[in-house]
Amino acid sequence: MGWAIALHGGAGDIPLDLPPERREPREAALRQCLDIGVAALKAKRAPLDVVELVVRELENCPHFNAGRGSVLTSQGTVEMEACIMDNTKKCGAVSGLTNVMNAISLARLVMEKTPHIYLAFEGAEAFAREQGVETMDQSHFITLENIERLKQAKESNRVQVDYTQPILKETIVADGESQVGTVGCVAVDVHGNLAAATSTGGLVNKMVGRIGDTPIIGAGTYANSFCAVSATGKGEAIIRATVARDVAALMEYKGLSLQEAAAYVVEKCTSKGTTGLVAVSCTGEITMQFNTTGMFRACATEDGHSEIAIWPSLSS
Repeated sequence: MGWAIALHGGAGDIPLDLPPERREPREAALRQCLDIGVAALKAKRAPLDVVELVVRELENCPHFNAGRGSVLTSQGTVEMEACIMDNTKKCGAVSGLTNVMNAISLARLVMEKTPHIYLAFEGAEAFAREQGVETMDQSHFITLENIERLKQAKESNRVQVDYTQPILKETIVADGESQVGTVGCVAVDVHGNLAAATSTGGLVNKMVGRIGDTPIIGAGTYANSFCAVSATGKGEAIIRATVARDVAALMEYKGLSLQEAAAYVVEKCTSKGTTGLVAVSCTGEITMQFNTTGMFRACATEDGHSEIAIWPSLSS
């Protein structure tokens, strides 16, 4: 058994001809964040520290839908959310953040400094001020790319994926919404200690006040003594399927391997085009499953395996 780490930058309808100017910065960011996580594990940092550190870096990258790159609500604002959890089942979550630099760190403070698990909106931001958490003016989180995404979504009267593509009227889905990316990280150390962290800006053109799967324990984020899971995709579908918890439950109650459990949940329990996840087991297994066109992802293990990918591959 050795350490292992996996991270994602969102799953969705990522076109195979994604232009290099959009693909390469994301791949470079995944590589940088993977290197940071690997270095932390080699330095014997706790998995909880590792996943927080990696997700903070992903939040600070404008190329992913979290933190600096968060997509915009129907009113042109940001509402960020995040969750963190470890194998002791300690967890913390936040939603509705408009000015907190790193939502994942506030989620950890909720876990460690309050008697609660989940704080949202004004209460969460008041707690952030009490804790001296770094905040920025909301304009820091509003990028030109996300302004354009919101414009496209409004023109098509839909809740849209976060990948900017020409939107044709015939591509509008029946339920008026689609999946969007998120960022997340899972890690296990040589002692089998596990942690998961997930952060997102949500859906383009989402209603103000909408909460997705990311901060919901057992939906977008979960960890126990068997595995740690971080999900991404269409939040409503992930919530309905309790994706992250079901992976752990299949391992715990049915004796499935991590790979078998994750494959079953992604392929059998959620609709095609809605879900992706990264997960690690207490024995150092990794899986990165998705039923979307692609998922920005990366992983590494102590035995030297390393991967950075977007579209399906044999190791997914």
